[in-house]
Formats: sequence, structure tokens, C-alpha cells
Amino acid sequence: MAERKFRDNLTIFSWALYDFANTFFAMNVVSLYFALWVTVDKGGKDIFYSLAIASSMVFIILFLPTLGIVSDRIGRRMPFLIYSTLLCIIFTGILGVISPLIIGLLIFSIANFFYQLASVFYNSLLTQISPPDEIGRVSGYGVSLSYLGTISALILVRPFVLRLGNQAAFIPTALYFLLFSLPCFLFVREKPHRITSEIGLLKTIRGLKDTVGDLKKIPHLFNFLLTSFLSLNAINTVLIFMGVYAKKVIGFSDVELNNFFILSSVFAIFSSVLSGFISDRIGPRRTMSLVLFFWGLTLSIAILSFKKGIFWIVGPMGGVSLGATWTVSRALAIKIIPKSRLAEFFGVYGITGRISSLLGPIIWGSIILFLEPIEPIGFLRYRLAILSLLAFIVSGYFFLRKIPNLL
Repeated sequence: MAERKFRDNLTIFSWALYDFANTFFAMNVVSLYFALWVTVDKGGKDIFYSLAIASSMVFIILFLPTLGIVSDRIGRRMPFLIYSTLLCIIFTGILGVISPLIIGLLIFSIANFFYQLASVFYNSLLTQISPPDEIGRVSGYGVSLSYLGTISALILVRPFVLRLGNQAAFIPTALYFLLFSLPCFLFVREKPHRITSEIGLLKTIRGLKDTVGDLKKIPHLFNFLLTSFLSLNAINTVLIFMGVYAKKVIGFSDVELNNFFILSSVFAIFSSVLSGFISDRIGPRRTMSLVLFFWGLTLSIAILSFKKGIFWIVGPMGGVSLGATWTVSRALAIKIIPKSRLAEFFGVYGITGRISSLLGPIIWGSIILFLEPIEPIGFLRYRLAILSLLAFIVSGYFFLRKIPNLL
């Protein structure tokens, strides 16, 4: 009995540690150093980075549904997770040695494609490693480790950046990503799963047709996906551009920006665990309502921040909102999606997030670009960009209200 409990705990910890590992890419590449490399080191426009994100999401949208169906039918998640992660790591390392901006944007798009792909199969492993009544808590453990990963990523990679510049972050990030992913690859074992049917092109195409047709047949799934799509337009764009906003508009120095993200992550760690317990207690639907309300408050303060002192409040509030978002949304998705089709519909859920990663940054970049001749300093146009994100949060809450509180 003790041996089995140890094995179960090792499995959960190893699974959650992957959340720690992939945050090295999310923080050091997506949210901070690559964005700064493009917009500061290379003098590129925000829209260039937006288009690089968008191009990787287009390919995710094209490939993810098919791979989700194949994964469900062969009953395997780990091979997809392992190979996607390794390819992301390889292309992240390449970012550390290239020079032309256009090549860097292309390599980043490929790395981000495999990062996003891996996360879908990682999420769908949750039901394999967690008891049904503890999904919120186990999800929270993973998210809390992801924000511990954010702090670790900033601290461990920062010396390379201080010595050699923003581009020096990428090779160490790739190596740390690999190192901390290994326990998940080695110790998470999938449960035996009977193959449901043969894999073939025609069967896969029919499966895609069934997936689209079942979106409105599965209770509450369509409203959940609309909620996710709208709210993630804001959240994903915050992750991509908040560092740029803090530096260009608020006037943060590099050291202040680094400390800002660390402070946000500390609050996200506690929020991730606490929101998991709250979700198990009152239900993920009610908890998600609180999360979206807090997001609206956070973005409102960001818009009204005219001094550094006020903007420092945005960091902890954003951390609380982010940590709870990933914990509770994963738990709510698992409540709604049939267990036999988890990878398939986690793929659809993933697509909604990826489309939002395409649309949100494009809207942000377009506002910044088109208003530049009118308002070149950026004082107003960046705040209008955040206002557009607030509109997405409010719209997402409208569709969340259509999902019953019983979930």
C-alpha cells in the first residue's frame, strides 16, 4: 500500500514538474526575452511578433484536431508529448545562434508550434494521474509549479542575459526545459487503453466531422469554448505583451521588469493551489466566475496606472488571475468533456486558445501600429490596446453565465 502511494505521488509530482519545465519557454521566450529581442534589440514592430505568434497558431489549428483523434484512438498521449517537447527544445536552442530578424521570427514560430502542441497532450494526461475527486487540486499543483518555474526561469537565466544580452537566454532555456521534462517522460506511465478503432485517413476525416457535429450535442461544451476563446484572447495577449507594456509605457528598467515578473509569479503559485481547493469545494464554474471578475479588475487598474507605484499592484493581481485561470479552466474542461474523448476535445479546447493567441495579439499589434502616426509616444494607444482586452473578458463572462453553477 505504501509503495503504491509513493508511486502515485511520484507520478503526480513528475507530471506537475512538466508544468515547471515548460514555463522556461513560456516565460523566457514568449513573454520576455524574445519579445524584447524583436522589439528592442532588432527594432521590430509589435505587429511583427504578433504575426509570428499567429503563423504558429494557424498550423496548430490545422494539425491539432487530427492528432487529438489519432491519440484517442491509439490510446497514447506520451509519445506525442515527448516528441513535441523535444522539437520545441531544439528550435529554442537554434534561436540562440541566429541573427536576422526574419529567420528568428520563423524559428520562433516553429518552436512555439511544438510548445503549444505538447501542452494539449500534457493536459489530457490529467485524468490518468489524478483521482476524479481531486482533479482541481492536482491541476493546481501543476500550475503552482509552473509559476515556481517562472521564478526559477528568471533567476537561472538572468545572469546569461546580463552578461551577453537578450538572445543569450535561449540556449540555457532549452537546456533547462529538457532537464526538468525528463521526470515526466520517465515516471508518468499511461494506463492500458484499448484501441477503439483502426487509424486511417478516411476514419480520421469522419472523426473530425463527428467532432464538429458533437460540439453542440455535449451539454455546455459550446458555451465553455466560447468563454475560453473570448477570455483567452485577453489572457494570452497579456502574457505576450505585458513586458513590452511595462517597459515602454510604464518605464520599467530591466531589473524592475525582472522583479515584476517574479512578484507576479509568487502570487500565482499560491493562487494556483488555493483556486484548486476552491474549485473542488464550490465547483469550477463558480470559481471561474470569480477569476474573470478579478481579471477585469486587474486590466482596469493597468489602464489607469500612470505611475510605477500603481502598476506594481498589477503584478500580484495578474499573478493571482493567471494562476487561477489555468487551474480552474482545466478542471472545468474535464467536468464537461466525456472521458473517452478527452484528447479529441482537449484538442478543440486547445484550438480555441490558439485562435485567441492568433486574434488577440493581432488586434493588439494593429491598434499600436495604426495609432502610431496619431499618438507616437504610446501613452494612449497602449492603454486602448488593454481596453480591447478588457472587452474580451467581459464578453467571456457573458457566455460563462450560461453554464450552470452545478458544474
